[in-house]
Amino acid sequence: MAKPSVKKAILALAILLPASVFISLLIGSAQIDAAELWAVLTLQQDVSALDDTIIWQIRLPRLLCAMLVGAGLAISGAVLQNVSRNPLADPYLFGLMAGAGLGATLVSVVLPVGQFSLAIGAFVGALFAVALVFAACSGQHWRKMEVTLLAGVAVSFMLSAISSFILYFAEPFAANRIMFWLMGSLSRSDWQSFTLLLPVTVLVIVLALALRRQLDALLLGDESARTLGVNTPALRLTLLLATALLTAVIVSQCGGIAFVGLMIPHIARRLFGVTSVPLLLGSALCGALFLIWVDTMARTVLPQQEIPLGVITSLLGSVFFLIIMRRQALR
Repeated sequence: MAKPSVKKAILALAILLPASVFISLLIGSAQIDAAELWAVLTLQQDVSALDDTIIWQIRLPRLLCAMLVGAGLAISGAVLQNVSRNPLADPYLFGLMAGAGLGATLVSVVLPVGQFSLAIGAFVGALFAVALVFAACSGQHWRKMEVTLLAGVAVSFMLSAISSFILYFAEPFAANRIMFWLMGSLSRSDWQSFTLLLPVTVLVIVLALALRRQLDALLLGDESARTLGVNTPALRLTLLLATALLTAVIVSQCGGIAFVGLMIPHIARRLFGVTSVPLLLGSALCGALFLIWVDTMARTVLPQQEIPLGVITSLLGSVFFLIIMRRQALR
């Protein structure tokens, strides 16, 4: 049962989230004031067609996708960190993001690109990364999550190198487009992206919440979890595949956005504790808020230009990673 203070913190974030969406909708190259925005959102008749298009076709779907991407990456990181009991676990470091990026790159270069085909290619690539990680940890070694994590880092570098090799020989304009997308961008987000991201994100959150007791048991150690009736290998494999699916869909829609899955669960763990329900809900809310404001920064800091999201999150995340790693080394 969550403490009253934790419940209040989650409620505060839940209130802050729509407020952040409303404020972010006001920010952009086209000036729209709060009264005009409210009129558009409440479907009043006396609004300009331009304002209606900007809000409903450009800014709102992009912001909703930012919320889902941030929540999805944060949930994936929280799940991976709990099942591995490794505070440095993250979809990037398990090779999932690199595998999904490779699959999406191949689809972009070889096949006619559509939202669904990109998602399928990214998912196949993420599954390929998972297969490589488990193959590298053949025998009983995959049960040791520190070995699995190191294998994921190696697989991530290998698959990223293959993606770069493919892009080197691709047509220059297509290569530039794919490279910008792989650095992470929500510029292509629309309502179709939202309809792809929403069910998968909700599915993984519901699955993780349904397995909350097993996840909490893992925090006690594998031996203790097994004495409580938890099938630890099956649980880890199920959750790894679920995070692979979610990561793949995210990469297919907005490319690689690094370190969100590393940073946000640590912040949520400080605020809400380590038990699964408050951690997962807190991670989802913090991740959504974080990416809303990172995306707002990315599209407004430079005039007439957009900074790739992955550049900002990598800059923040690399510093965060070094701090966490130093703390772990000093223990």
